[in-house]
Amino acid sequence: SELIRGFLLSGMPCPSSCPPGLLALMAPGLALMATFSLSSQAGDRRALPVEKPPGVKGRTLILLDVNTKSPVRIISENFLSLQLDPSIIHDGWLDFLRDLSVMTAKMSCSPRSYNRFSAKKSTTWGRGNTGKTPAAGAGPPAEPSLPQVLPGGERDIVRSDIALDKQKGCKIAQHPDIMLELQREKAAQMHLVLLKEQFSNTYSNLTLTARSLDKLYNFADCSGLHLIFALNALRRNPNNSWNSSNALSLLKYSASKKYNISWELGNEPNNYRTLIGRSVNGSQLGKDYMQLRSLLQLIRTYSRANLYGPNIGRPRKNVIALLEGFMKVAGSVVDAVTWQHYYIDGRVAKVTDFLKTRLLDTLSDQIRKIQKVVNTYTPGKKIWLEGVGATSAGGMNNLSDSYAAGFLWLNTLGLLASQGIDVVVRHSFLDHGHNHLVDQNFNPLPDYWLSLLYKRLIGPKVLAIHVAGLQRKPRPGRVIRDKLRIYAHCTSYHNHNYVRGSITLYIINLHRSRKKIKLAGTLRDKIVHQYLLQPYGKDGLHSKSVQLNGQPLAMVDDGTLPELKPRPLRAGRTLVIPPLTMSFYVVKNVNALACRYR
Repeated sequence: SELIRGFLLSGMPCPSSCPPGLLALMAPGLALMATFSLSSQAGDRRALPVEKPPGVKGRTLILLDVNTKSPVRIISENFLSLQLDPSIIHDGWLDFLRDLSVMTAKMSCSPRSYNRFSAKKSTTWGRGNTGKTPAAGAGPPAEPSLPQVLPGGERDIVRSDIALDKQKGCKIAQHPDIMLELQREKAAQMHLVLLKEQFSNTYSNLTLTARSLDKLYNFADCSGLHLIFALNALRRNPNNSWNSSNALSLLKYSASKKYNISWELGNEPNNYRTLIGRSVNGSQLGKDYMQLRSLLQLIRTYSRANLYGPNIGRPRKNVIALLEGFMKVAGSVVDAVTWQHYYIDGRVAKVTDFLKTRLLDTLSDQIRKIQKVVNTYTPGKKIWLEGVGATSAGGMNNLSDSYAAGFLWLNTLGLLASQGIDVVVRHSFLDHGHNHLVDQNFNPLPDYWLSLLYKRLIGPKVLAIHVAGLQRKPRPGRVIRDKLRIYAHCTSYHNHNYVRGSITLYIINLHRSRKKIKLAGTLRDKIVHQYLLQPYGKDGLHSKSVQLNGQPLAMVDDGTLPELKPRPLRAGRTLVIPPLTMSFYVVKNVNALACRYR
């Protein structure tokens, strides 16, 4: 609970005006969204060749300035959001979610976040009286990326203005140690079952009861998150159209409880042939979404509810064709177009993979492909990356949950924000794999601390940066990919430690040597606050612990996050970026015109 609350509140008292968090509850995972700054030129990651001054040898001094007059992009306040995997129903963690509500809350209030609920399995809605025994799982074969949990099985976003300490029933749960230990043993056994399903690509059905839905919504609501729920799209009629009877039952129940939920339909429709033995083309998928929109309009509670989709996989040729067919039919009925991206196959990943600039840049090409299709049919439509992780196949222990994975995560945030993607949903907050932000002992992993700092320091306005410095001469026919990645945003308005007009830089140094940056122009001679994240312990890049400015980060107790203290740097001091690190720098009192007003 403290971890979620920490993410929402960003370590500060949450004023009444603090926007609610958004929680995207996907059947496969919880997604958390964040925003990062812009590179030297939006969409252009190539290094800038600069003439080498005479007599200068050795290390490079990089000059950095930021355009403070106007932002180049403005992204959603909910940019960084979370995903929950429906496996929490299978393995029992659903009953322990309230232990995490503080951790999620502190990530979502400043600014808020979405919580997406979606999965690869087929989730069927069953209104059991007790909620302990799943209703008979009537339904089609399992959908590897789409369980139909109560109001949906794939993804959900829950939105709420209610603080943990003000809402009845939101008291942080305190489970005895023996219960947690038994739950971890149960989850470990279920983890093996889920991995077997994943590797064999055969999935069992999952039934979501009314009681489970109530727990799920209560968790999101108490954490200040907005729930996005993905309904099961694998239930098909003989003519291959969507069978909405189960979803309608779930919608009616949710409406009777007045649950504030946004909706999706299905997960990775490009994989349906593998799941149910028949494919669904883009045109039919669009008709299914039109049908869902009609259902929502018939229910007063959801007549104006947001609808997102189609949550396609990597935009290869056949997937692009599916998206084009969908956009022709249903592009106007969705509030944002969604897709997923995973960088590496988790079964073969190595730590060196996370340091490859060529891998980091694969996302840029995907963004351009999605934007081209969306802008062809519905210019200006918002685009979300609704499922993202360092690795697929559940990730790999000591890699996708280690410090090294943070390079991909932070760069993902920067690229998406700089190229105008409105929201990113992180897979996953807690699940059976190794892509999560919190382990099964409820200890924050490196990407949690990285995400928390991002939420605290980064605002939705993206700024253009200007860099000059010594670079290698480009070889003919070869693109030089920069290993020093710099993004800039207006500092979050919700962070009351900094006055409006301040600017936050975040920097990824993939070099094996330190780099020096001299702030120039409007940033010259300003006081800077440094937040330097480095691995803690003997495991180096494999470490699951981090230190902030030399101090290890850990929970103070089950309900309290540590204070994230910056290191003040004197005005005019050169920024020294250690090798293989990630860092945030708040440049105070810049009085940037772009950042003075919301």
